Amino acid sequence: MTPSASTLAFVESPVQLLNVLEWAHAQAAPVPGGAPLLDAVPAQPGRAGSRVPAGAGGAGGAGAAPVRAPGRPAGAGSWLRIVVLPPTDPMSRGQLRRMAGLARDEGYGVVWQEARGGRLAPLKALAALAKDVRAARRVVVGDPFSRYVQLLLTLVRAEELVVVDDGTATMEFVAQTARGERLVRWHRVGGGGLPGRVRELAYAPVSATARRRFTPAAGTGRRVEVFSSMPVTVHGGMTLRVNEFAWTRARFGPPRLTKGTDLVGTSLVETGVVDPARYLDAVRALTLEHGATRYFAHRRESPEKLRALSEATGLEIVRPDLPLELIARRGPVGRTIVSFPSTVVHTLPYALTGTGVTVAVCDVEAAWLTGSASPRARSFLAGVTETARDVHRLPAQTASAAG
Repeated sequence: MTPSASTLAFVESPVQLLNVLEWAHAQAAPVPGGAPLLDAVPAQPGRAGSRVPAGAGGAGGAGAAPVRAPGRPAGAGSWLRIVVLPPTDPMSRGQLRRMAGLARDEGYGVVWQEARGGRLAPLKALAALAKDVRAARRVVVGDPFSRYVQLLLTLVRAEELVVVDDGTATMEFVAQTARGERLVRWHRVGGGGLPGRVRELAYAPVSATARRRFTPAAGTGRRVEVFSSMPVTVHGGMTLRVNEFAWTRARFGPPRLTKGTDLVGTSLVETGVVDPARYLDAVRALTLEHGATRYFAHRRESPEKLRALSEATGLEIVRPDLPLELIARRGPVGRTIVSFPSTVVHTLPYALTGTGVTVAVCDVEAAWLTGSASPRARSFLAGVTETARDVHRLPAQTASAAG
């Protein structure tokens, strides 16, 4: 890390990297407290000087190209360096590389650091990053539940820590830290037998250190900011800044709208929360009910599942090359977007404000859940739906009845 890069950000997914860019945009905004709403029409496609990073053409045809902020001086982003800790699946890695290209276009330094793929990979990555982590005056993280991020936090000396959204997990993160609980993902269930319990005990000191670091104490000088689009109420010494997706709206769109309805996929099957057959029935029902023509796949959905969905519904399966907020803002996009409880029911209303797009969310019935689903699954998914702003709510029985 160069001496001028006083802020170090760690991201493990495309959405986390997008939200770091949104945070950096808000950080540089002239209005205290967050990014201002735009006072002009966002940049249109085809403007001189605009360009798309290699491979970011997108599904569904060419759309608006991202436009660099006018008058942005060279080196303006040198205060921030983004460290990408990529997962192993190809879809996530592809989206991360395209998002990294957008970050570089904004002038920020980006480092691609492999931390998976072998028993020694995490330790090698930790050794490579240790000096920069200790030197950073501010640290930004995208996944407070990540064990690797928690391990990095044991090295952090910075007084300021920023947590950007990693989807709806932010809601659970704030709730768990408020209750003083161990940080555990909402869909995770116990398992692994004796070896699993031994690993948990060995990791407990690291987890406890991370939990303390995420909870600012009076008189210590430590500050924790949550930058989020989720409906959260911070506690203690935490501060909250709302992510209004001002960077996305400034750089992309507005989108061209189609007459049809688009469905948004979810990884609830892949995480073991929703039964595959029930999910297929629900997607088929929503397709018939709303005349949907396209299905935007989640990056973690399996090819086999997507093939079955296409054969059963006739939907065109689209595998986005960027986070859906950017794909939708770039267009073309349906006048109605239907999703199951997920991050996008909270983020798309911000990203698509003023475009005329309606976002709808379909509830998940308790009968759809698998026997191995976490006891928290039903209440958590219901909370995601009930707290969504500016969305049309669809009852779960609509999907089951039509199936």
